[in-house]
Amino acid sequence: MAKKTVATLKQGQGKEFVRVVKMVKNERGTYSFREEIVHKDHVKDFFGKK
Repeated sequence: MAKKTVATLKQGQGKEFVRVVKMVKNERGTYSFREEIVHKDHVKDFFGKK
């Protein structure tokens, strides 16, 4: 499924979107990964959020 998503993003207006992954620490002290597909202009907003 991931391959299909990546292939779709390489065509047309999909080139303006990027896949971002952020490591997040939860209340138990362990880390998990948060992943989203966002527009290029909103990458800093994604990493700025807590």
